[in-house]
Amino acid sequence: MPDTCVVTGAAGFIGSHLSGSLARSGWTVRGVDAFTDAYDPSEKRARAEALRGEPSFQLLEGDLTALDLDSLVDGAEVVYHLAGRAGVRASFGSEDKYEHDNIEATERVIGACRRAGSVRRLVFASSSSVYGNGPRPFREEGRLEPISPYARTKMQAERLCLAASGPELETVALRYFTVYGPGQRPDMGLRIFAEAALAGEPLQVLGDGTQSRDFTYVEDVVAATRRAAEAPVAGLAINIGGGAIVSLLDVFELLRREVGPIRIENHPMARGDVYHTEADHTRARTQLGFRAQVSFPEGYHRQIDSLRRPPA
Repeated sequence: MPDTCVVTGAAGFIGSHLSGSLARSGWTVRGVDAFTDAYDPSEKRARAEALRGEPSFQLLEGDLTALDLDSLVDGAEVVYHLAGRAGVRASFGSEDKYEHDNIEATERVIGACRRAGSVRRLVFASSSSVYGNGPRPFREEGRLEPISPYARTKMQAERLCLAASGPELETVALRYFTVYGPGQRPDMGLRIFAEAALAGEPLQVLGDGTQSRDFTYVEDVVAATRRAAEAPVAGLAINIGGGAIVSLLDVFELLRREVGPIRIENHPMARGDVYHTEADHTRARTQLGFRAQVSFPEGYHRQIDSLRRPPA
């Protein structure tokens, strides 16, 4: 029977989808979010307000390095640690913020989970960025080569979580591959491109468009994350990808079908951006029984459609 869980970063893009899914299926969800200025906090507050409609959802606002985390996790069975400071480009020159939000906060969450006694499993949201421009497909047992402060802090936080795994606290790290869908962060390319196309503005493209990603729809990520809380495996990192490699040129072709003619302005690649990502999905299939269900054309159609509708 569902019990109590904690979701850090509950008002974030993925965290809000996860919190809603858990609450609707009967879990008592204790959400926590700091509403940082990494991007417009009003978007996060709107998501939090929508979650308040779920009777079993509770929200605590605050910084994980300052809150009483022992009280937060007391009696919880599962902790989903999704909070963190995202964004590759912004991490250059702001390493202190990334270390604070991604490493120090994670250390405190792990400590509280260990002390609680009730927490069976900690699921940590890692990132495909830890692979850098390594050989593809990216395999979990392969070498990690982060090329940005963001990626480095996610790698360090992931290692802290996996090192903590043992009989008293099981941990799993999920390496998410470029998550998209309705409500995607405003600093992410798919949303930026769609908003520009819908407004009739030129798409500002960093690079020649041949770079590619293993895009993963947010509902699939939620399904994988929930499976990770119950799977008979611990102490491992697991790739969570959409299963189809899509170039930006492919994205632009889909936008033309959805919106009509688009204009593209090319600029140099940004510092810290990787050229290609591609997940090896073996562990996700064998350890979690997970396969992505939403194709990229369908998922991006849903995202574009959500941007056409004004906020309620």
